[in-house]
Amino acid sequence: MDPHARAAARQARLSPETTIGDPEPTGLPLEETVRYPLPGTAVPGAVAFSPDDRYLTYLHSPDRTLDRRLFALDPDGGDPFVAVVPPAGGAREGELSLEEQLERERRRELGLGVTTYSWAREGDRLLVPLRGGLWVQDGVRGELRQLVAADADGPALDPRISPDGATVSFVRGGELHVVDAGGDGAAPRRLTSSAEDGLTHGLAEFVAQEELDRHHGHWWSRDGRHLAFTRVDERHVPVYRIVHQGADEVGEGAQEDHRYPFAGKANALVTLAVIDAGGGEPRWLDVGDLGGDAGGYLARVHWGRDGRLHVQTVDRRQQRLTLLRFDPATGAREELLVEESDVWINVHDCFRSLDGGWFVWASERTGFRHVELRDPDGGLARTLTSGEWIVDTVVGVDEEAGTLWCTGTRDGPTQRHLYAVPLAGGDPRRITGDGGLHDVVLDHRHRRFVDTHSRADRPPTVTLRALDDGRVLRTVHDDPDPRVARLGLRPPRLTSFTTTDGATLHAALYHPPESAGPPPHPLVVSVYGGPHAQRVVDGWSVTTEMRAQWLREQGYLVAVVDNRGSARRGLAFEGAIRHDLGNLEVRDQAEAVAWLARSGLADPTRVGVYGWSYGGYMALMCLARAPGVFHVGVAGAPVTHWDGYDTCYTERYMGLPAENPGGYERSSVMAHAGAIEGDLLLVHGLIDENVHFRHTARLLNALHRHGVDYELLVFPGDRHVPRDEGDRLYMQRRVVEFLARGLRK
Repeated sequence: MDPHARAAARQARLSPETTIGDPEPTGLPLEETVRYPLPGTAVPGAVAFSPDDRYLTYLHSPDRTLDRRLFALDPDGGDPFVAVVPPAGGAREGELSLEEQLERERRRELGLGVTTYSWAREGDRLLVPLRGGLWVQDGVRGELRQLVAADADGPALDPRISPDGATVSFVRGGELHVVDAGGDGAAPRRLTSSAEDGLTHGLAEFVAQEELDRHHGHWWSRDGRHLAFTRVDERHVPVYRIVHQGADEVGEGAQEDHRYPFAGKANALVTLAVIDAGGGEPRWLDVGDLGGDAGGYLARVHWGRDGRLHVQTVDRRQQRLTLLRFDPATGAREELLVEESDVWINVHDCFRSLDGGWFVWASERTGFRHVELRDPDGGLARTLTSGEWIVDTVVGVDEEAGTLWCTGTRDGPTQRHLYAVPLAGGDPRRITGDGGLHDVVLDHRHRRFVDTHSRADRPPTVTLRALDDGRVLRTVHDDPDPRVARLGLRPPRLTSFTTTDGATLHAALYHPPESAGPPPHPLVVSVYGGPHAQRVVDGWSVTTEMRAQWLREQGYLVAVVDNRGSARRGLAFEGAIRHDLGNLEVRDQAEAVAWLARSGLADPTRVGVYGWSYGGYMALMCLARAPGVFHVGVAGAPVTHWDGYDTCYTERYMGLPAENPGGYERSSVMAHAGAIEGDLLLVHGLIDENVHFRHTARLLNALHRHGVDYELLVFPGDRHVPRDEGDRLYMQRRVVEFLARGLRK
């Protein structure tokens, strides 16, 4: 059997067509498609074990709203109870500072009430940020008390609690502060100075948060005596102004100034220092050239068990990663290892510090991310996993037991399981049983783990399990959401097909009910298509594609296909689109349409496509580069020219503009605007600080020049994704009506 046939057979075994609830939909009101949380998804999140493993804590909303509180549970028995009720209700949309709003955007946070918390590593103390201030609580039954209040100098950003719980660090007014957490009422102490507009200490810069998943700008040492922190200087980065055109009042607050690094332009200059927690002069570390016109990025910072600081940097082209180690007392630097790739570096979170300077690392040099054991000098001691699958992340290491635990795709790219891996070498052993997606949190003594598990045919459940064999010790959450049955949600059929050039692509198909009549049906393709993302998984997320569910009920066949370039398939699959975006991805989506037409399921004369962000870009490129295949398109918040998006994301996949001018031109929607055919609806928020409305405005100019018709839907008060339910409902109605007009002709 050839490898593509083997992959297809394996996928068929892993993802059978299943149904839940009623065999036919019972009716899905359009209003229900925009309600958050989505059906079945109001489950415990941010799960953690207390430092002594006596309690589980998690954020949850028992009434299935976005408003969450902090709960605690004794794993050995007893009912869960509320550990923290936020004063004044906690976070509320419309009551947050601009800084907090932007932080929520970077984290894709929709929750309200208590949105985050953290345990001290070794102390029985919780840190709970609320409405720009900081609160702490001694244990799950203690009294919540305020450490830092929100004030005119701005919110307390990026708060971190020291390992012993004695001190909390945070950034306010661009400066790093610390405050005693013991309850003596001490005032915060400022550790840094000289911040100004465009210069901050202790915060992660925009691209680190948005594109590298690094949300912190300062880090406590394990002994709580020192803090490593960043100095971010973006004063040389030009300001991009966003005007709130829909504001009722003009003047202050009706505009925002962002220092946005456009592809090919200067990045923020980032330096790293260590400072004593009690104050004093910082010791600056030689991390190389980071930022500016040619420098790279600070990707990760870790304190080792031996008190030394480990720093990961990547170069501007993101093809070279360097792991450095510093003596914080002297600043002495060692280069432990260098990883190079002819595709791009995928920054990971697999580093784990071990005793004696040893550490766990992960590499993609074989084309698939695998974990390995490194000696104190950075040398390779042994490779721990291998094969044509990837390790997602390392979730725990027990040196005494000689075991590492990781999650990955060993049982298929649409799956995620927990595996035990011997540090001495040997085959991984799968711990989780049922197919689907497993997100796990291990306890500190490596005896138990919390498993949040879902399948396409099963909403998430949360169980406490034994780490040795995965058996269930108790159920934390298995409360069926009545919306699932009431709305008649059915999982899509998960399948795969082979392209004409031999690539296996995975798909989720939402078939209309029998009452819609026999196929072929009008087809709607829901697309994202970009790198660093995967949509087709055997998890509940595919079933809560609510627009697809609604369109299915109306008689459409809806298809979601992960084209080449998408994540969790290895570097060759991802890198096939390198330096030429919007080409192979469109061809793969067009092949999916042809496959469905050949199967008799889809009517090739009535094909629509919709997507958001990169998916919006893809919808436009489908209409432009495959106009005979796609006839109607909805493009939300699209990137229309890559010179208008940020450095870190764009240059990772497209290279530097000066080195790939032809690729930037070919990959621009503007270069193909005159070829766009069919019905087009453009949707964008006017205060989108990620994909600026400028992208759509520039495209409008090109469409006018070429005489291409379109419809435009703008949301003056929304950023990258509409947060207001009324806005979402209005958008949903307009989108489905537009698709219906185009595909029912």
